[in-house]
Amino acid sequence: MLSFEENVSSETPVAVQDKRVINGRADVNQLVPIKYQWAWEKYRAQNANHWLPQEVQMSRDIAQWRGGSLTDAERLVVERNLGFFVTADSLAANNIVLGTYRNITAPECRQFLLRQAYDEAIHTEAYQYIVESLGLDESRVFGAYLSIPSIQAKDEFLLPHIRTLENPAFKTGTPETDAQFLRSVIVFAAIMEGLFFYVGFSQILAMGRQNKMPGASEQYQYILRDESNHCDFGITMANQIKMENPQLWTESFRKELLSIFEEGIRLECAYADDTMPSGGFLGFPREQYQAYVRFIAARRLTQLGLPTDIAQAPRENPFPWLSESIDLRKEKNFFETRVTEYQTGGSLTWD
Repeated sequence: MLSFEENVSSETPVAVQDKRVINGRADVNQLVPIKYQWAWEKYRAQNANHWLPQEVQMSRDIAQWRGGSLTDAERLVVERNLGFFVTADSLAANNIVLGTYRNITAPECRQFLLRQAYDEAIHTEAYQYIVESLGLDESRVFGAYLSIPSIQAKDEFLLPHIRTLENPAFKTGTPETDAQFLRSVIVFAAIMEGLFFYVGFSQILAMGRQNKMPGASEQYQYILRDESNHCDFGITMANQIKMENPQLWTESFRKELLSIFEEGIRLECAYADDTMPSGGFLGFPREQYQAYVRFIAARRLTQLGLPTDIAQAPRENPFPWLSESIDLRKEKNFFETRVTEYQTGGSLTWD
């Protein structure tokens, strides 16, 4: 890959064939000619998703939280969700800004990553907005990753992959570092954003389905839409790296990924157990949430071209109502909340 100075000083027009997701030889500062049209389209689609937390009314949530209309189990779910998410999106942002972005040599992909980093900042703000609105103990919520074992375990699972790319000395260009980079992209796209968020999303959206915590549920809808797009982009980018660097996709590398997925599934199932009573939550038993984790994991493995046996997933989605709950085309009463379909978001599809 050319240095910044070499790129800037080059008078040779950018050649499409010199563009690669990593280790490209083209000027990273020149967007056109666009080679990865899928990346550019995903970037533009994500721009149509723009939203801000303060646009969502929290008055009903506040009344429910302070009025005693929520059970202890429901309050625990809300607090544990916020405890994980407030740090998770910061970890995701660090991974993008400090590691992934600087090693990507395709400007189209960089455009999406810039937007994604902004999205993560909005998500962190949204969780803080919920915490502040409900009057929760901020130090306890933001410190949950230090005191709640199931949250701490998920963060510790992710940290080695962050630290590898955060190292200023790290750069792609060798078989070893290219494999490390691809592994990190897959972990963050398919496991962190594509698996670790889904128990929390399903729990809060289940509450919203029963007219509980409607403001928080609406914000989670928008965040889930964003994260679904982030996951889709990251997996597509990983598959593009695989295509351009087939030597990385060895049998041993695939086995390592399957082992990582197994651990990710175990951790998310443990988190599901830790956030709800033994009798289940809102009529859904713990086992149903665990089955949902496995169902989502199998989907991610399929997207990556990996065998799904390790997921031991059910054939059908255990939460078929969830697709309806996150359908952004349905309208809401303007005086209750903002219209759910934001700008051109109704034209987007879910993975």
